[in-house]
Amino acid sequence: MTNTADVIIVGGGIIGNATAYYLAKKGVSVIVLEGSDYIGNGGSSRNGGGVRQSGRDKRELPIAIWGIQTIWPWLSEELGVDCEYYQKGNLRLGKTEQHLKTLQALTDNAKSCGLDVSMITGDTAREICPYLTHEVIGASWCPTDGHANPMVTTLAFYRRARQLGVRFFTGARVTEVKKLGGRAREVVTCEGDRFEGATIILAAGYGSRAIANTVGIDVPMSQQIDEALVTEAQPPMFWQMLGTAAADFYGHQTQHGSFVFGGASGIEDFLEETEGIPPTNSLTSSAVCRGIMGYFPALREAKIVRTWSGWLDICADKVPVISPVCEVPGLILACGFSGHGFGIGPAVGKLLSQLAVGDQPEVDLHALRYDRFKANK
Repeated sequence: MTNTADVIIVGGGIIGNATAYYLAKKGVSVIVLEGSDYIGNGGSSRNGGGVRQSGRDKRELPIAIWGIQTIWPWLSEELGVDCEYYQKGNLRLGKTEQHLKTLQALTDNAKSCGLDVSMITGDTAREICPYLTHEVIGASWCPTDGHANPMVTTLAFYRRARQLGVRFFTGARVTEVKKLGGRAREVVTCEGDRFEGATIILAAGYGSRAIANTVGIDVPMSQQIDEALVTEAQPPMFWQMLGTAAADFYGHQTQHGSFVFGGASGIEDFLEETEGIPPTNSLTSSAVCRGIMGYFPALREAKIVRTWSGWLDICADKVPVISPVCEVPGLILACGFSGHGFGIGPAVGKLLSQLAVGDQPEVDLHALRYDRFKANK
């Protein structure tokens, strides 16, 4: 049966591609099924490129730290593609006392997990990044954070996985998981095609919820639009990853010189979807730009080249599910990354490859189990 492999991965984003690559390195046969017509067509290629540890929940922070210590610094060499990874730090900015309280809480949380992150004054922040407005009165600073090119990185994993024999099917929207002998063994596409494997990994973003429902498993997730923009090339200004306590925007300057920013306006939930295509809106872009100019007046005249949007899979507690399913042996969930999956994507891929072959993951994933939402008995 040609549609058979050791592992079937549903989802062709950074998680699915990285997992496929690390499994193929182990000699495991893999099939990846992507529902859209393009690899990396979801949030994996539509994000600000942050590779950060700061600002994360304690439950996922160990993955981020492990990934930055053991994978990201050598990833370009390993994949044979420049992923444009820069480890120049992350400034999370504040303009008000309430902002500083928010940043202090995030800093204390991260420091308790052993991360090198600290609160700094506005003047110190401007020494790191001289283009900041004087309205910034403080920031959190993590020198080991950074950023990379999300599309290049996602497709680099795809390329290497293919070279190692992984088979990819695009336009293969999975609608159902089927059990054989009490185990998850098959997935069925909307066209009726069947793919069989000893292990099935659901890494299809929000789409994972409906697929898991077919075997009686639910992950409480919602779908949220996220919009990004890119400017024309600017002179070299700074290499830090940027964000704010108020979540006005986040982003960085690219190797090309352009700035890539994402952000929220508050109207995203009211935008209408058009035939499954994430909508973009001039009001959203304008709101994000106003936020950026409020922190970086030097970018006031920068022209926007284009905007784009993608769907986020927002988990109920804003932390991903990375977990085998005990009620359905053979099924592994990797979803609900809540808009911050790219930076931990390579690490998650490696950990999933360990789970899939029965090895003990190098990072404890117990806090990210799927059944944490069950009512206490």
